[in-house]
Amino acid sequence: QVQLVESGGGLVQPGGSLRLSCAASGSILRINTMSWYRQAAGKQRELVATITRGGATNYAESVKGRLTISRDNAKNTVTLQMNSLKPEDTAIYYCNGEIFIDSFRRGTFWGQGTQVTVSS
Repeated sequence: QVQLVESGGGLVQPGGSLRLSCAASGSILRINTMSWYRQAAGKQRELVATITRGGATNYAESVKGRLTISRDNAKNTVTLQMNSLKPEDTAIYYCNGEIFIDSFRRGTFWGQGTQVTVSS
């Protein structure tokens, strides 16, 4: 079994910061790309940021310069540092990982989500 568990969400004022964390556990051989997605109320889930195992990153245009994704391969964790938050960043944030269970089996796994609310 593989589990991804997010933490760090909450309520923050516009311009504030939050740090989201996601820890993967279970039968894991290796984790390739890890990502953060978000889904605002009434909208489709969208990709926020990705990071490869080697550390290459990619961001949605709307978050460039404000959000930073990083990972620790030894701990199977990924974080999202969120600065200069805006009300439009309000959403449920989901962690995602492409995980090899063994040399032949891999799958895409999701966390349960953590709520981020940016409001004064």
